[in-house]
Amino acid sequence: MVNYVDRETTLCISLAARPSNHGVRFHNWLYAELGLNYLYKAVAPTDITAAVAGIRGLDIRGAGVSMPYKQDVIPLIDALDPSAERINAVNTIVNTDGELVGYNTDYVAVASLLRSHGVDPSLPVAVRGSGGMANAVVAALADHGMSGTVVARNAETGPALAERYGWDWSPEEVPAGARLLVNVTPLGMTGLAPEAQAFSDAEITAADIIFDVVAYPVRTPLIAAAERLGRPSINGGEVVALQAAEQFALYTGVRPTPEQVEAAEAFANEETAENI
Repeated sequence: MVNYVDRETTLCISLAARPSNHGVRFHNWLYAELGLNYLYKAVAPTDITAAVAGIRGLDIRGAGVSMPYKQDVIPLIDALDPSAERINAVNTIVNTDGELVGYNTDYVAVASLLRSHGVDPSLPVAVRGSGGMANAVVAALADHGMSGTVVARNAETGPALAERYGWDWSPEEVPAGARLLVNVTPLGMTGLAPEAQAFSDAEITAADIIFDVVAYPVRTPLIAAAERLGRPSINGGEVVALQAAEQFALYTGVRPTPEQVEAAEAFANEETAENI
């Protein structure tokens, strides 16, 4: 599907060091499906300060923000939504009449999935990873009423993330009592660690639910192991689709149906699968 572009077309972009076509295909498919005169384009900024100024100066409606710019854009915009303020990271900028507000739709997506999957807030959690996405995940878990352990080898970011939310930190060992296991590392990701299973079969068996944030592929070794061992799971494809749908709603004021989101995600993943 291709939208007709004219002088009235509203432009949205993404700012990424290594842009992909996923967001381009997802958003533009929905624009065409819903008859919206919008266009989405991925860009790799050479100067993030100038890029954010361009959002304001060119009246660009919105921008997705990827690493390494999620903190860099904060002093360049006017305000933070509570979703971004909570974790001091922005993955979405919305421009309303020249005022730039930062959001974090990763946080929103994870919080929504915890509710929709009926995750019991009393379950002890083990989160493997302490990078930028782990910050959003742990914040959403903590705000869901959960507590647990950050399992991360990084002796700086691991303890810092755990301390921020009053959790424990372990460099490698997963606590025996963990009942929700969450992977927020590249383990299982195509092209990086495709065969790696983030938690052992024994750890999965002892848990109640498994959550893997890796989206490429959706069926990671961890998700496959959860299926094999009869444990319910939440996968990274759900996170990607929900956060993108939330961005879409922020940009356009239109909330697509779950069926439209599923179709847009399938369209976006067609090329992703071909290029992995």
